[in-house]
Amino acid sequence: MPNRPRRRPGIPNALTPRQKHLVDTTLRPASAADAAECGRICYEAFRHIAAAHGFAPDFPTAEFAQAALGMMLEQSTVTGIVAERDGCIIGSGLFSDGGAIAGVGPISVDPSTQDDHIGRRIMERLLELCAERHFVGVRLVQAAYHSRSMALYAKLGFALREPLVCLQGAPLGLSLPGFDVRAAIDLDIEACDAVCFRIHGHTRHIELSEAIAQQTASVVERHGRITGYMTSLGFVGHAAAESTPDLQALIGAAPHIVGPGFLLPSRNAALFQWCLAHGLRVTQPLSLMTLGMYANPTGAYLPSVLY
Repeated sequence: MPNRPRRRPGIPNALTPRQKHLVDTTLRPASAADAAECGRICYEAFRHIAAAHGFAPDFPTAEFAQAALGMMLEQSTVTGIVAERDGCIIGSGLFSDGGAIAGVGPISVDPSTQDDHIGRRIMERLLELCAERHFVGVRLVQAAYHSRSMALYAKLGFALREPLVCLQGAPLGLSLPGFDVRAAIDLDIEACDAVCFRIHGHTRHIELSEAIAQQTASVVERHGRITGYMTSLGFVGHAAAESTPDLQALIGAAPHIVGPGFLLPSRNAALFQWCLAHGLRVTQPLSLMTLGMYANPTGAYLPSVLY
């Protein structure tokens, strides 16, 4: 039997180019100073994937993405990391502290390095940080047409919970008899938190409070009682309501649809059909994925791009 060559102790096998790239890549905390380059890469990455599948990108311009990431990285509730190689940023990832739940995103990698498993390393590090903060759950929203990212998140333990659609169009300017919609104020927070808790088993107190301070939040009342709220109608906004008509009233009264559109759980057929009947159009399919605590919602809701 021929002798097999033995590996000499202390001398590693030759690294493949991909392995060398992984060794040469480092992760570090992100800062507001990274926003310009991270935003540029985020725009290019999302544009590249969307164009490959025939969809419009979530970020219309690089400047828009840079401004969005800049705003996020300046918030105390947002944690970000960047991946670097040879002193250059090649990707980034963020998560937002929602209280009990962490919302992950956006995650982006320079298109020229997207086959080097950098996205997985970024996600693994973000999940490590979330575990250190003791969140009871981690959630994200991904483009359903991007099967590779869906598979990656599933391999990391995420479960697909809800099919979503992004809806865009002109504000509806509708009011429903018996449903009174008005601007939310600080005194409404306790009642709104209670609605969210009944539906999801947790609150989104931080986001709601910020939306009220920014004067974008609204509530719906029936018989003098708050039965739902919305932080804004758009990608970064969310809503929770006791019933589908409550949510229809909030959508109908919203003065703007912010950004690429708003996200709607397509399994709520009555709400989905109502939106289509009032001229709103579907721009893309998405998926809500979760890790850790999750309870099936017991009312009507709209998620944000985070969860």
